[in-house]
Amino acid sequence: MVLPFTFLRHTLRHCASRRAVLWLLLWLSAAPAWATHIVGGELDLQYVQGDTYQLSMNLYFDAINGNPGALDNSFTAGIFDKSNNRLVTIVTLDLVNNTFVSYTSPACAVGSLSTRQLVYRNRNLLQLPANIYNSTQGYYVAVERCCRNNAISNIVNPGAAAQAFYLEFPAVVRGGQPFRDSTPRIFPPLADYACVGEVFYYDFAGQDADGDSLVYDMVTPLNGHTTAAQPTLANISNDVPLPGPYVPIIWNAGLSASNQMPGAPTLTIGARTGRLSVRPTRVGLFVFGVRCQEYRRGIKIGETRRDFQLQVLACPRNTAPSVTALPGTTGNTPYRPDRDTLRLVPGGSRCLRLRFTDPDASSMLTLSLRSVNYTGTLPTFSSTISGMVHSPGQPDTLVATLCFPDCLDTQGKVNFLDVIVSDNGCALPKRDTLRVAVLAVPTPNGLPTLTSTAGATLPLHVRPGQTLGFDLLATDPDGDPITYALSGANGFTPAALGATLTAQAQVGTRRAARFNWPVGCPAVTDPPGQVSELVFTATTVTPCGVRQAAPPITIPVVVDYSNAPPVLTSTLPADSAGGPPLVRVALGQSYMASLTGADSDKDVLVLNATGQGFNLADVGMRFTAPAGAPGQASGTFSWLPTCDGVSVTNGQAHELVVTFQLQESTCRAQPQTRTVRFAVAQPVAKEFLPPNIITPNGDDKNQFFTLADLPPDFCDARFKGVKIFSRWGQQVYESDSRSFRWAGDGVGGTYYYLITYTTGQRYKGWVEVMP
Repeated sequence: MVLPFTFLRHTLRHCASRRAVLWLLLWLSAAPAWATHIVGGELDLQYVQGDTYQLSMNLYFDAINGNPGALDNSFTAGIFDKSNNRLVTIVTLDLVNNTFVSYTSPACAVGSLSTRQLVYRNRNLLQLPANIYNSTQGYYVAVERCCRNNAISNIVNPGAAAQAFYLEFPAVVRGGQPFRDSTPRIFPPLADYACVGEVFYYDFAGQDADGDSLVYDMVTPLNGHTTAAQPTLANISNDVPLPGPYVPIIWNAGLSASNQMPGAPTLTIGARTGRLSVRPTRVGLFVFGVRCQEYRRGIKIGETRRDFQLQVLACPRNTAPSVTALPGTTGNTPYRPDRDTLRLVPGGSRCLRLRFTDPDASSMLTLSLRSVNYTGTLPTFSSTISGMVHSPGQPDTLVATLCFPDCLDTQGKVNFLDVIVSDNGCALPKRDTLRVAVLAVPTPNGLPTLTSTAGATLPLHVRPGQTLGFDLLATDPDGDPITYALSGANGFTPAALGATLTAQAQVGTRRAARFNWPVGCPAVTDPPGQVSELVFTATTVTPCGVRQAAPPITIPVVVDYSNAPPVLTSTLPADSAGGPPLVRVALGQSYMASLTGADSDKDVLVLNATGQGFNLADVGMRFTAPAGAPGQASGTFSWLPTCDGVSVTNGQAHELVVTFQLQESTCRAQPQTRTVRFAVAQPVAKEFLPPNIITPNGDDKNQFFTLADLPPDFCDARFKGVKIFSRWGQQVYESDSRSFRWAGDGVGGTYYYLITYTTGQRYKGWVEVMP
């Protein structure tokens, strides 16, 4: 994190004057240039979606000395298979953007250096289908154009040296699965110049959309096939791209890929950082090449290259600024970076007085901070003097105060922080760094305390239906805000069981809270009588954001619970070995039974009766149970049977099952039940002995076939009818009256009868007619 603090401001008039003088000096020292245009460039391939990609080329053009006729409206790019250099496809790149490249410090701009960035792009996007672009060695893209700047100082015959822009990318399928990759978008373009004898640095670090690892190195720029006489592919191959390998440029004597320009040290780039650095030892214009390789899971998958050039000028001398420090608010003993540690203690000074200056007239200085291993909030600057260094009537040295926050705590370890002062010199600012060692101890803060009125006799005992309540009091000696919390131990969750902890408003250093728990049946443990633990905590947050907690209070609680099952007695018949007893009651007769319940725990008892699959009232049953005293209950059952709700099968009435239950009002109730079967008693029938002969001869004896002893009608089992058939199956008589009389119709012989009831019962027989 960088925190800038600018102390000096140029006036417009002064800034313009300085820029004009600087430009004149640099222009006079610059080498002449003729017929120049291409500064450098690189290719870029970005994944869009599916099989679609965007191919672009950035071309950097000399806006001062460039030949306008060399500014192309389009380029032809070729995509080749790396395994055999076979041309796969041709792509046309059209000019879509033309802008100036910005300087790092616009005030340092010179008239001899101005660069345009030209962006060329395939307008219809690029299709890379997996059935074509599947070569395991991958592919490369190339664009060729001549020529470079005549004024380049480090290569042979620069005016005839061409450029081949080059990029590698992997197959779009790997292991049978899609393999997507976007090439790294490398480093911002370079528009600045370097000063001879001064360290020059520039950040060329790139970005990769896929998160691949990037590695940078210096490479020899590529020349390719084009020449000054044939500057484009259209001149030498009818605009058909030519495959590699591409001939590199030729370095001047004593130079190479690892020593591309005169310097001490020479031009280098950080393999991981992408940071260019050089201290040039000669004025001139120097071309250089940088390669950015991308790796995925340790395997190289592609690369992109940039050709560029750096101009070295003889600049006005710029002396570095300097910064010193004085601890505290008084005293004149300087802080010694290599020996002293700034110790920040409660009640002591937490500031460092900074004195910084610059021998160069009219310099504007800027302070910033850089962490080495410093943690926490950065300190802040405050200025007591502002003005321009060496301005008339002002002190030569500027003063600022650096104050560390009160809450800084280095945890007993020394933290290091760099204080950096930078000037506004050209081409790049110069700096001085003061490394400050800090050991900080924050102001002590007392711990909170917590007490309760639960009492000393523990565990607390409570029964279901009772309410447990007591108060808590938390105190913080510093008056920090107090927060309460309620929890339970070993899986016990009091809040889920209805327990609450309500905190009151804090008054000064104290904050009270009320615990309240209406104990219900869910609080009964299994088995009953086990200890449950209530845990109360009180925490505070100090002004420095440190969380502090009082020792927690744990209060054990036992929910007492025991229960003896109630006793049910009645005048109902007892169960038999075969199950619930059967009670038969004749139609029109009344049946009554009494039930009583008793509970030694004095729990409230409730008696009820329920029919299985029927409503008691629908079949003439009634159960009454008036409210009784605690631990007592009584009830009366009665039944006056009718045919309503009674069904009969084969002359037998269906059973009505009634369950009587004694229920107690307690947490783990043990209801007592009695089940009784009830049925309507079937009327007693005489023995059914139908006659089997009649003599309809007029002697008034056995004149008719009649059945006086038929089984009686019983609810829905009623006589339906009689049919009489001849021996040949012909029906000769039918009646639906129980009192039917059949005289045989004067024809003797054997006849057969069929008697049916509404419930499906059937009686068959025969009768002999003897006239």
